[in-house]
Amino acid sequence: MLKEKFDLTGRVALVTGSARGIGRGYSEALAEYGATTVIADINGEGAEKTAKEIGSRFATESSALEMDVTRTDSVRKAVQETVARYGRLDIAVNNAGVADTVAAEEMSDATWDRLMSINLRGVFICCREEARAMRVSGGGSIINTASMSALVVNHPQKQAHYNASKAGVVMFTRSVAAEWIGDGIRVNCISPGYIMTEMNRRPQVQELHPFWIERTPIGRLGEVEDLMGAVVFLAADASAFMTGHNLVIDGGYTLW
Repeated sequence: MLKEKFDLTGRVALVTGSARGIGRGYSEALAEYGATTVIADINGEGAEKTAKEIGSRFATESSALEMDVTRTDSVRKAVQETVARYGRLDIAVNNAGVADTVAAEEMSDATWDRLMSINLRGVFICCREEARAMRVSGGGSIINTASMSALVVNHPQKQAHYNASKAGVVMFTRSVAAEWIGDGIRVNCISPGYIMTEMNRRPQVQELHPFWIERTPIGRLGEVEDLMGAVVFLAADASAFMTGHNLVIDGGYTLW
């Protein structure tokens, strides 16, 4: 039955950058459909809080790990601890990321390197370590958070480094999807549009909301809930014939 293809009962999911925002929403969605969730975030206290709240709401276990996606030792330890505790890793959602606005000609090397280290190198490190664990247990689903910024140049804000990092995530996803499918590992990514997270509620960003809404055919900004169905679909057997895909959820922004 189709309904059974969305059931994640018995599966173990590691979600990075999940103490709040989109990552938290992904974790809640996976837990609602039966997955055991590991909340991995550089903010260890926030991860603990989120794990407790998810564990109290859904009939499945949720635990927390403090993890820095820019450090191989930290990522490797988190993956190893997940496997040691639960016996396997079936789903990995690499969501940790940062964004800021800086004109390219004014951008320092340090600003470029920091963002790329988290947004792109971090996805590489996480995918590599997760794939090694999944290969042992016969496969799994890796889902990376990219952005519609991989496809368009955002305006009026200047964010060339962010756009480049997310375009890199999309192509990296496609590349490893081809490399790892023989091991039963599917790799896809989700590219959100403008989503109402803490990041987009900052005062310096709110003044851009009318501009963004005007250019979004659906006529509103997205909510985290608008992405939750997609992560369940990509994690579940419902998408078993799907790999290397970039699922754009942007209210139609990239149509124009």
